[in-house]
Amino acid sequence: MKKDIPPAYYPKVKAACACGATYEVSSTMPEIHVEICSACHPFYTGTEKIVDTAGRVEKFKKRKAAHETVKAAAPKTKKAPKKAGVKK
Repeated sequence: MKKDIPPAYYPKVKAACACGATYEVSSTMPEIHVEICSACHPFYTGTEKIVDTAGRVEKFKKRKAAHETVKAAAPKTKKAPKKAGVKK
């Protein structure tokens, strides 16, 4: 086996985010700088906003509401169970 193939492993590395949060992690890199972390990411903080320029979200919500009303108004039918081993 060749020497020096696996990278150096650092058990305690400071990972710094652009928002100022720092974390201690293990890595093969001596230091880590990231632009966004779980402390400032919109999905994890609950400040996520949907950017909709073409009205796609409203169109989807309208179609979903129409489907729900049709689904609620439709009579429920019971299908006959399929028999095992019978092929057509």
